[in-house]
Amino acid sequence: MSLSRSLWQANDDWARKILAHPFVRGLGDGSLPLESFKDYVAQDAYFLEAFARAYAFCLAHGETREDLYGFAALIAAVLDELKLHGGYAERWKVALAGVVPVAATRAYVDFLLDTARCGKLGETVAAMTPCMRLYAFLGQTLARTDVAPLYAEWVKTYADPGFEALAARLEALLDRHAADNETVRANYRRAMELEYGFFDAHSGRE
Repeated sequence: MSLSRSLWQANDDWARKILAHPFVRGLGDGSLPLESFKDYVAQDAYFLEAFARAYAFCLAHGETREDLYGFAALIAAVLDELKLHGGYAERWKVALAGVVPVAATRAYVDFLLDTARCGKLGETVAAMTPCMRLYAFLGQTLARTDVAPLYAEWVKTYADPGFEALAARLEALLDRHAADNETVRANYRRAMELEYGFFDAHSGRE
């Protein structure tokens, strides 16, 4: 079994917990309050900018031409994702400039960038892969249900085969550069925990 598959399976508990979260269920059935989604869009745009910077650290520490192409393509994909958020912002009047990160966003961003600054490529990729694989999992799983129109574009984006290909590309880089060790496994799991915290911060629950 590949390392990427092993790590995903080892964190199935978090994946299932996130899938069952009221925020994620609300994306599928349309019950998520729009104000909660708008807050999420602003915070996620802030996060994605940091995610792109973490990819840039990976590109700088790449070892082959394949790494250069791979991380450059992943950075480009983040920029495309930010355009999607820009569309949400225009439609629902969400201010994306001057976003102040909430605690959950700050914790995730700090974790990624602190890891990336250490310059250990495999450990950084291990911290970044859960985001991509999780969103592909959520999108594909929700797409198999009766998705409400309100957030159908979100579901369609992450259920798309093109996004699956990006997740698989990052997993291939993980398999190439990461060792199966305690730090790599800890980084992967910490990212899954932070993903849950990020969704939980925007659930709209009292």
